[in-house]
Amino acid sequence: MDRALYVGMTGATQTMQAQAVNSHNLANANTLGFKAQLVEAEAVTVRGDGLKTRVNVRSTDGGWNSSAGTLQQTGRDLDIALSGSNNWLAVQSADGSEAYTRRGDLQIDSLGRLLTGSGEAVMGEGGPLSIPPASAMSIASDGTISIVPAGQSAATQAVVGRLKVVSAQPSQLTRGADGLMRSSPGVRLDSAPGAVVTSGALESSNVNLAESMVNMISLARQFELQSKLMKTADENAQASSSLMKMSG
Repeated sequence: MDRALYVGMTGATQTMQAQAVNSHNLANANTLGFKAQLVEAEAVTVRGDGLKTRVNVRSTDGGWNSSAGTLQQTGRDLDIALSGSNNWLAVQSADGSEAYTRRGDLQIDSLGRLLTGSGEAVMGEGGPLSIPPASAMSIASDGTISIVPAGQSAATQAVVGRLKVVSAQPSQLTRGADGLMRSSPGVRLDSAPGAVVTSGALESSNVNLAESMVNMISLARQFELQSKLMKTADENAQASSSLMKMSG
């Protein structure tokens, strides 16, 4: 295979992968608590005869942007924002395992289960949380959930559980295909002490829209350039073939 054609082909493939990640980030720019995925460029030596002077670029998973998103005040009792950038709310994923999220738009379904806005059951210290019928509910800064039982006066309050919030460094977590975080193999996460949530607020996605749009345009131009390189290599090959036929 012509070297220029191979360089253009591999470059275009890696650019498409980087564009897919960037598009995924843009699609989640309004997803609460979303962490932008990162892509890293890795130099890979081209194997073969001769001196090892040629390298290709390969796109690899660079993890995610661990910075906190913007805090949005809502005033809603069931909305929470995790304090700091290393605190995570424990939820139960679709396969029943414990996972972690920064999404805090909580809701109570018809069965009294406390869920995130995307439908995962919120975990307490002893398992998924259920909220009894209540006329009012509040979440303290340490994650303690208190209610005014239905039919009781506002002066009557009962504690029904506490949100499970863990503290984890980015290196201690891996992102799953469902967008939820899980502890890395061999890592045990401890509950975060003290004030871990802010009630009546939500954390937005940390995707930088302007940067992502510029990146999308840049990647599109790179792909166009690599496509032209492949076309030029093909045209040169056809011209060389024609010359060979003429000389023959």
